Amino acid sequence: MREPQVVRLEDTERVSFGPLSHYQPIIGDEEGSTPLRTGIQTAQPGYAAPVHSHPYLEVLHILDGTAEAWIDGQEDRAVLLRKGDTIALPPDTPHAFRVVGNEVLRLLGTHASPHRIVIRRDRSAPGPRPEAEQDAETA
Repeated sequence: MREPQVVRLEDTERVSFGPLSHYQPIIGDEEGSTPLRTGIQTAQPGYAAPVHSHPYLEVLHILDGTAEAWIDGQEDRAVLLRKGDTIALPPDTPHAFRVVGNEVLRLLGTHASPHRIVIRRDRSAPGPRPEAEQDAETA
């Protein structure tokens, strides 16, 4: 990318994450032409992302709604994230989140990688499965 790029959310692809959520990629492509990837995830009340990790830093910024996020095995230390809150998840950290309350959750996800790589603990669990995903079993 050598020139400024404007992306309008209404013009982006909607990738289904099941009946309760979808993802709209903003910056980044299959060719890995940018050093990071960003997208907006919209999730309805009742949505819960399955435990997964990424081999790079992931940053989630809450735009609307409320979420509860936790590290796998540390559910008793879950954090509540409200509009304006940001969480940074270290590489290779299995984590999950769920929508809290009756409001729609909208979050901006930033992946510090030219490719979006999702490693799911439970390969049979419903949840995020964009086209660039790589599945792998984790312990």
